[in-house]
Parts: sequence; structure tokens; C-alpha cells
Amino acid sequence: MIYWLHTLLDINILGYITIRAGISFFIALFVTLFLLPKFIRWAQRTASVQPINEWAPERHQQKTSTPTMGGIVFIGATIFASLLTIKLTNVYAQAGLLTLVLFSLIGFQDDYAKIRKNENLAGLKARTKLMLQIFSALIVASFLYFFADFNTDLYVPFLKNPLFDMGIFSLILWVFVIIATSNAVNLTDGLDGLATVPSIVALTSFSIIIYITGHIKFSAYLLMPHFQVGEVVIIASALIGALTGFLWFNCHPAEVFMGDSGSLTLGAFLGYLAIISKSEILLLLIGSIFVIETLSVILQVGSYKLRKKRVFLMAPIHHHFEMKNWAENKIIVRFWIIAVLSNILALITLKIR
Repeated sequence: MIYWLHTLLDINILGYITIRAGISFFIALFVTLFLLPKFIRWAQRTASVQPINEWAPERHQQKTSTPTMGGIVFIGATIFASLLTIKLTNVYAQAGLLTLVLFSLIGFQDDYAKIRKNENLAGLKARTKLMLQIFSALIVASFLYFFADFNTDLYVPFLKNPLFDMGIFSLILWVFVIIATSNAVNLTDGLDGLATVPSIVALTSFSIIIYITGHIKFSAYLLMPHFQVGEVVIIASALIGALTGFLWFNCHPAEVFMGDSGSLTLGAFLGYLAIISKSEILLLLIGSIFVIETLSVILQVGSYKLRKKRVFLMAPIHHHFEMKNWAENKIIVRFWIIAVLSNILALITLKIR
């Protein structure tokens, strides 16, 4: 809507991506701040609260009365703000919104099943969830490949030229990136605000990279590929605003959790941003916290199956530190610091090519 005001009324300022990104940020922020208290009260009345895994550290049992599915609110606010501010004909923005919708539906089904049965492990079966994720990621990847005719070259940090053209096999990489990141953020969402701030930081980094990629002069100066992906910055900015509003209620002690409807969607969208910014490899640094959390689970499971020994007291790794009696706030803030530092390093690499 706002973009068309630029064209119909010749309001030049509304044509700038940066201006519309700022508008989308505040729309999503205020919508989230307005709706979340109402959602929390509704969730408490209807007992839509978080079932806690019986194997989780004992201190988590006191969180059983905390409402969940907050992701529905901030994802909804993001989509609303984006529809008001983006250029709707941009195929990359369309694919971004498609990612948010598809994965929020998967997360909602999982959350609803857990709430209905009042059991943390009673959500979608792992195989069913994975198949739905593969199907949704394949839709998004196919949209990019067949309708957006997106570049299929593989880029790596520090090199100004691509390694090679992946062709049709790019679909495999793109599906893997979306699914892996979706599940990695989901694993990280175990403490109050733990996944929220690293997501905000990662979204900020990707927004910078995508803005540069979408700007013909900036991309040429930094020897980066150029694509018409700038409109997606507006969606990312809306999500940052919505997450900022969500953090107001999600910081320790949390009044609401994002649930799978939020974490699965967040991760999938971060994976999508990595793809369209040609930063699939750099995602390992931008999403360092999510990578660490995922690796801790892989190491724990692998070690126990092969050696019958645990590497950590409990996985994901944030539970390991809980078992060592670290205060929850200390774990959260230290993980936030690591996320900020790794993203600074990731942005520094843009100049080293």
C-alpha cells in the first residue's frame, strides 16, 4: 500500500527501501506490543500454556504456566506490516512471505498438538514434521529456481568470484539450508529470550548484506553479486520490530514463549535470507549460536550411541550450563554476546574479498 502511494501520488520518499523498512519496523513493533498482552491473557484463560519436558532441568518446571505460541503474534505482525510496505510484485518478497506462512503453519500444528494433549513430546511426529518442512522448503526453493530465475552460483567468504554453478542441484542445498536453520533455531529456543536476540542480530546482518546485494553501486564496490532482492529488507525489518516487541514480554522471566510457531518460522526465514544474499556458508558465522546448539545435540547423541557416554551434562548446550548451576540470565546474556561478536566478524568479511 505504502509503495503504491509513492507511485500514485509521486511521494518520492516512500520509494526508498530504507524509509519503508523503518516504517515496517515500527508498524510490526507497535502491533506486537498491542496484541501480545491480549494474547497472553487469552492463553492464560484457555490454558494454552507451555508443556515442559520431564527431562528438562528442575528449574524449568515452574514455567509450566507460561503461555506459548507467541510466535503467531509476531509472525502475524510481520506479515501485516510487510503487506503494507513492500512492493508486492517483487518475487523475492513474495517468496519471503511464503516462507513465513508455510513454516508458521507447521509450527502452529505442532504447538496446538502439544497444548491439546498437555505433553511436550506430543506434538507432530518427528517424521511428519520433517516431511512437512521438506515439502515447504521445496516449494520456496522451487519458487526461487523456476519463477524468480534466481542465480544458482555458489559463493564463499573471501572470494569475489563464485566457486561453480550448482544448477538444478541448488534446490538440494537451498532445501537443506532452510530446514537445518529452522530446526537449529527451534533447538535454541529453550531459555527466556535465548533465541530472540541472536535472531534479531542475524536478521540485522542479513538485512545489511541483502541491502548491499540489491544496490548496484554498493554491490559493485564490495565485489558482491547483484540481485533485485532489496525489498526483502523490508520484511526482515518488520520481523526485527516484531521480535523487539516480543522480547519485551519474552525476556527473563518470560511472560510468553514463541513456541514452534515462532522458532521454526524464524529459522526458516533466516535460511531463506542466507540463500538470497548468497551467504549460505556465512550463515555458519551469522547464526553461530544456532550452530553451536545444534552441534551440541549431534555430539551428545552420537557419543551416546557410539560410546554410551555423554559429552555434556545435558543437550542442547544451554542445559549443560544450567546443570552446572549457572544462573539463567548469565547463560542468556553470554550467548547474546557471542551472537553479536560473531555477526560483527561476519560483516567484516564482506570487505575481505
